[in-house]
Amino acid sequence: MSVTAAIFLTFILLLVIGAPITLSLGASAMVGMMISGKPMEGLVEIAYTSVNSFPIMALPAFILSGALMESAGISRRLVAVAEAMAGPFTGGMAASTVLSCLFFGAISGSGPATTAAVGMLMIPAMVRHGYDRGYAGAITSCSGGLGVVIPPSIPMVIYGVAASQSIADLFIAGFIPGVMLAVGLLTMNFIRSKQRNYKGDGKTLSIRKVNATMKEGFWALLTPIIILGGIYTGFFTPTEAAIVSIFYTLFVGIFIYKELRFKAAMKALENTTWITGRVLIIMFTALAFGQLLTINKIPDLIAQGLLSLTGNLYLIWALIIIFLLFMGMFMETLATIMLVTPVLLPVMVSLGVNPIHFGVVLVCCCEIGFATPPLGENMFIASGVARTSLENISWNALPFVFVSVLVVFIVAYVPILTLWLPNLLNSIFG
Repeated sequence: MSVTAAIFLTFILLLVIGAPITLSLGASAMVGMMISGKPMEGLVEIAYTSVNSFPIMALPAFILSGALMESAGISRRLVAVAEAMAGPFTGGMAASTVLSCLFFGAISGSGPATTAAVGMLMIPAMVRHGYDRGYAGAITSCSGGLGVVIPPSIPMVIYGVAASQSIADLFIAGFIPGVMLAVGLLTMNFIRSKQRNYKGDGKTLSIRKVNATMKEGFWALLTPIIILGGIYTGFFTPTEAAIVSIFYTLFVGIFIYKELRFKAAMKALENTTWITGRVLIIMFTALAFGQLLTINKIPDLIAQGLLSLTGNLYLIWALIIIFLLFMGMFMETLATIMLVTPVLLPVMVSLGVNPIHFGVVLVCCCEIGFATPPLGENMFIASGVARTSLENISWNALPFVFVSVLVVFIVAYVPILTLWLPNLLNSIFG
């Protein structure tokens, strides 16, 4: 049996019997190394290499920052701004949810964290205003994924490390696609709310109220400006920006909003430790798996296979997007990124695709995976908050998933949407 066949058979078998993705990747790598005669000590070297990176330090920092912001009252103030802006219109409460996820996503960098923080506030509010529980859970779970596209983004940090690309460029490149996804969700929500007769919150749009909520949430809205502004003015690196966001959150939560308590801060540290440990283990096993695939020239074989089918870049993009969407249904985001990057990135680069552009499309596909069962992390969170079945949420989510997929195809086929902003800022700031 060839090394490649042994790796994939072991991987598929473990997945079929229900083994965790981390175990499946790690065991497959071990089998591959045993058959190829490579010393097992190499796994230790790979483990060290996978975490011995300055950019990866941004990962726990952004996770901690997002967790602290939820406890500091920042998420609540962002939701208040969104409600004041969108609440009075048709489907206004659901539109407020989308905008809240957009705002909070620009802070947390995590899809599940965004879904949990916004969902705890908005799902009960939507239910009180007559929204179906399944619909409320669906719009929240689909919007929560914006947290991984809008910068700063934890999956983009992972991709940047795996692909050796600028994390700052990835952050900026994700802004326009993230806004496009939000606009797509808002448009579909308006159509569905018209059909379901979901009215606004009964209040008149008040510029005074919008200004008042923005004034109250000023320090919360300032966070992404500080982070991204600091990165692109060269004041600090993405990793340093993550550390700055922690101290900024502590300052705002303790001295300005005065809502951050010691117990909540300790809980945020505990959650950060657990999530970071899980992510680093996935990175180690996925990196080992990916290296073995590269050694055995699997990316070259895939490239030849794709090119034998068609030389049309648009068709290749379609095949890859469908493949990534399928993977997103069964595999968590970070594992997907670590697994497909060494395999598909060389293929797309050989076809003239910019690595930053590919990374954004990859993360956008992963964003949709948060709201597609059976894995669908956001759906499980929304289901618990909304107190309704996963099936109910899944059916209601289909129109929102459809419009998100449509946006991903537009982003893939029109590279300028992704690359224009980072190219502009690079030309300005050098």
